[in-house]
Amino acid sequence: MKVSRKTILNILFMAFVLSFFVTPLGYYGKILLNQIFSFRPEVIEVAEQQQISDYNWKLKNANWEFFNFEKSKGNVVFINFWASWRLPCAAELKSIQNLYDKYKNKVDFYIITDEERLPVEEFMKENKFTFPVTYLIIGERSPLTILEPPSSYIIDKEGNIRVKQKGIADWDNNTIYNLLNELTK
Repeated sequence: MKVSRKTILNILFMAFVLSFFVTPLGYYGKILLNQIFSFRPEVIEVAEQQQISDYNWKLKNANWEFFNFEKSKGNVVFINFWASWRLPCAAELKSIQNLYDKYKNKVDFYIITDEERLPVEEFMKENKFTFPVTYLIIGERSPLTILEPPSSYIIDKEGNIRVKQKGIADWDNNTIYNLLNELTK
């Protein structure tokens, strides 16, 4: 029995597609696709900006110690809500790591999850992320609307929300760099 070239190509194509569902290649392929189709976030026009009036928000740091968001009052703040098990979050975090590397001494970063420590620490180590992780305390009141992950905010020194991004975004771009350069002067 002779197998046609078309049949072989069809089998190879089906094996390739199937690999996206049952192998690590698929996971990394989906991450790459999410990164390709993520776009830069939009900066909110001055007339449409909202302001945070209350910074009283209890959170936990990477050591599981309580602290208050109030320590960031008067600073430029980047906030991201994420979950290690959500593929778009995993895709977005590389650009957040690049942003953190560039602005870690000028901007307060809150990369916030509501997960337990162990899976988060494993995820951070596996992906070689060094940004600080902040843990959300469920039920604690917040000065911001807690959006479904991935989602983010950039807040200026006066407490104005300059960026409110729902969904995956590419944070490693000139629009965001220019905004942060302006805000951190």
